[in-house]
Amino acid sequence: MQLKQVIIAHKAGDATSKRWAENCAKQLEGRGCHVLLGPSGPKDNPYPVFLASSAQKIDLGIVLGGDGTALTAARHLSPDGIPILAVNVGGHLGFLTEPLEIFQETQQVWDRLLEDRFALQRRMMLEAAIFEGDRSHQDPVSDRYLALNEMCIKPAAIDRMLTSILEMEIDGEIVDQYQGDGLLVATPTGSTCYTLSANGPIIHPGMNAIAVTPICPLSLSSRPLVLPPGSVVSIWPLEDRDLNTKLWMDGALATAIWPGQRVDVRMADCCAQFVILREDYSYFGTLRDKLLWAGARIHYNNNHRN
Repeated sequence: MQLKQVIIAHKAGDATSKRWAENCAKQLEGRGCHVLLGPSGPKDNPYPVFLASSAQKIDLGIVLGGDGTALTAARHLSPDGIPILAVNVGGHLGFLTEPLEIFQETQQVWDRLLEDRFALQRRMMLEAAIFEGDRSHQDPVSDRYLALNEMCIKPAAIDRMLTSILEMEIDGEIVDQYQGDGLLVATPTGSTCYTLSANGPIIHPGMNAIAVTPICPLSLSSRPLVLPPGSVVSIWPLEDRDLNTKLWMDGALATAIWPGQRVDVRMADCCAQFVILREDYSYFGTLRDKLLWAGARIHYNNNHRN
């Protein structure tokens, strides 16, 4: 990997993350690298300016924060194929980030990157767009929205909890109508986030698959589905008199959806690329650690494994 131009995004409002970012920028600039530095948060989005102002190829995005900061970076950097080194500085769960302990000797990290001594993990993403009218209308009436975790279709109102009525099609065929809090359309990466909380399946990120999970459905027959990656999931809002249905991407608001419109969700043509520095990285180890899997209440020794 070359390190001629690098983006460094730190978690907005976090002093530790900002201090690490400034130290990294100073070191990389000392190596002749051009650094674009800025905060990332709900009210701070440095990526459009960084990408528009860059006259040459961006080699790497360094993201210092938590999973939310990494998700934002993935949505903006993945279309240009920019790999992401996400480090847990000021974050919480840290599913997508490298631990801070492995990032302590930053000069050695730059050497490893320059010498290609790292792994690159590619993760599937979703894209969504809004269409209006019947299927003879093939042109979207919205931007293309990207998500690494999930697309969520659910209502939002300030003054009350709302129930949504949604109809879902898969590849143009009606599958079911759902009444409840909404629908999640998730990637394998997102299967351990909101989808997991909604009793959806856990899917290994090495797979390409789409999980559809109802959120608190009023019918016990409404169950999660796992679909092949080539599927197109179409969702229509019904009976939305107050016009409160929204499309959310990785927990961030994408756009409002009106009756008569549909959301088409499919596998994106780009993927997120995460730099892995840990030599002992294990997905199942991450699950055991982050989800606090303790096993049976009584621990049994397996003497046959050795």
